[in-house]
Amino acid sequence: MAPAGLLLVVVATAAAAALLLAAPAGAALPRVEHAPKADGTLVVLAVGDWGRRGQFNQTLVARQMGEVGQKMDIDFVISTGDNIYDDGIANTSVPLFKESSNIYTAKSLQKPWYLVLGNHDYTGNALAQLDPAICNVDSRYTAIAKSFIVNSGIADFFLVDTTPFILHYWNNTKFDWRGVAPRDTYIANLLKDLEYALTESKAVWKIVVGYHPISTGCGHGNNTELEQLLLPVLKALPHDIIHLQFLTSDGGSKAWAGKFKATPDKVEFLYDGQGFMSMRLSKTEAHLAFFDVAGNVLHCWGLTKTAAAGH
Repeated sequence: MAPAGLLLVVVATAAAAALLLAAPAGAALPRVEHAPKADGTLVVLAVGDWGRRGQFNQTLVARQMGEVGQKMDIDFVISTGDNIYDDGIANTSVPLFKESSNIYTAKSLQKPWYLVLGNHDYTGNALAQLDPAICNVDSRYTAIAKSFIVNSGIADFFLVDTTPFILHYWNNTKFDWRGVAPRDTYIANLLKDLEYALTESKAVWKIVVGYHPISTGCGHGNNTELEQLLLPVLKALPHDIIHLQFLTSDGGSKAWAGKFKATPDKVEFLYDGQGFMSMRLSKTEAHLAFFDVAGNVLHCWGLTKTAAAGH
């Protein structure tokens, strides 16, 4: 099983959200606009490691996602990566993508799905899932670039291409590094663009999504490269940034590896079975829940913005 998908929640006060910087030349991550509900709230599901043609309980997870999606009236779905096993797709014409995506039949899931790539997506044609022709296979799926932003009113989602950060992948000839090499330049530009976009964002909630976790208690452990390269960018944001929370959500299909690894970071909840996550956001509150394959709520996490800010 590959590393768990990452959701990193960054909560900003109004002062930080209003801060604008002069954009460095050429620094602009592509953006997708997705309006929140009429009352300004937003409800999202997140899942990763799912593309297995319905096998390894993918169908059961999809069914529960559909039920939860209907109850919560979701706005869209975030896929945290490893969308297609074992080696991504060669092109948009192969049946594998459709055979895996057709599992999500519930009406509530016929909403946009915003995709970030995982390492298994990179061992196929890494550009295929970014091809606009993917919409002819399934119109829900959107990945306009390897890294991009979903602007959703009160929340901005920063989808970050984390696979090139992991150094040991570079010695594996299966990986498709077109558009990435030279690695150091690619990562430096991405981090610069991300830093600018995070600081410029006016959203109440800033959520960074990437396949590889910075911190995890699962078998792969913390990712040293992300600790060294990505985490400093997040920590260096203006001091009005008031909270960092690391959250993972994969388990869309094969799971239960039973492998754990000690981490120096505090772990509030750890589960290595299949499932998904929900996220409900308002101007002042964030509520997240982790569901298992049977739809049971395993863990909840919440934050009230004004309370966290000490106001």
